[in-house]
Amino acid sequence: MISADPKKIQELLTRGVENIYPTKAFLEKELASGRQLTLYTGYDPTAPTLHIGHGITLLKLRQFQDLGHKVIMLIGDFTGMIGDPTDKGAARKQLTRPEILENCKLYQSQAAAILDFGGSNPVEIKYNSEWLAPLQFADVIELASHVTVQRMIERDMFQKRLQEAKPIYLHEFMYPLMQGYDSVAMNVDGEIGGNDQTFNMLMGRDLIKDIKGKEKFVLTGRLLADDSGKKMGKSEGNMIALSDTPEDMFGKVMRWSDGMIASGFELCTTMAMSEVEKIKKDTKTNPRDHKLLLAYEITKTFLGEKAAEQGKNHFAAVIQDKEKPADISELKPSAYDIVTVLVEGKLVTSKAEARRAIEQGGVKVDDVKVEAIDLVVKRGSVVQKGKRFFVKVL
Repeated sequence: MISADPKKIQELLTRGVENIYPTKAFLEKELASGRQLTLYTGYDPTAPTLHIGHGITLLKLRQFQDLGHKVIMLIGDFTGMIGDPTDKGAARKQLTRPEILENCKLYQSQAAAILDFGGSNPVEIKYNSEWLAPLQFADVIELASHVTVQRMIERDMFQKRLQEAKPIYLHEFMYPLMQGYDSVAMNVDGEIGGNDQTFNMLMGRDLIKDIKGKEKFVLTGRLLADDSGKKMGKSEGNMIALSDTPEDMFGKVMRWSDGMIASGFELCTTMAMSEVEKIKKDTKTNPRDHKLLLAYEITKTFLGEKAAEQGKNHFAAVIQDKEKPADISELKPSAYDIVTVLVEGKLVTSKAEARRAIEQGGVKVDDVKVEAIDLVVKRGSVVQKGKRFFVKVL
């Protein structure tokens, strides 16, 4: 059953949306027609977990699913081996097929927090190796004949590499071509993605129009970015993974800058936009209160209400009340110097990081700041790194 509810359509067309191709009016007319549309978002398995940036597109896909449209979650198990050059100053490291398949094991279960893979209108999962792997060289040549070198080279990051005399590899041209062919192979009506994927998605729009004479809409969403304009994600090292524990997800949101609060509510939660607009206008409330609510809503959206309560209670006890958690992990180290304890207790990833944390005043033993990197830790002491990481030394 297709819904043409004008209010829901307007929210779909505006919430977190940057651009719609060919026009907003075109997609609005399609949604109001009562015809079931088929659309998709592609996810390349370059890491073993989806992150909150993926979550934003999942929420947009759910809006289409709730209106009765056919949604495809496409796993880029073939394109992932090529490597998307988007926003890259150098070619990506290419992944093997076993690495790709290992990476995407959790994708459906994580996406199921947002999308419905059952019921009368289930989301379908597809893998683009199904149509890309069988292509013969002659097929690729024919496909490439639909795209000019000028079209490829106009991409900003390729222009930047040319100016910096950095190499551009031919296989990187193949990526947008292969992603564009996904639209042709699935014969879709539309595609959704972050605005950093605009070029790749418009490639699919061009190809399906040229090959099948079909108009395809492209909806690009705003990216969640910090105050400096850097997008949140694994590339920038500030990723919130959908595999994070409730405590970690809640705590990471609490470390966001105040300038991210409003966009966080709009992009990463299902809170009514009327409430989001109130928060945008409310300049009197302490931003920390808004951020606490945002951390709760995001954790609830992606991990569930019970997890949100767990994250909230942990934050209140460990961070706000400065209490140590009841379930501190225990460690019997191979040596009792503070650097070894930090590394073997997995509070840091290296000895260099341990030394930096100590020099920056971020390490305590029994609530006393560690000043010396050669400190010997007594048995029974509790070592703390930052505000949230503890280990008891046996």
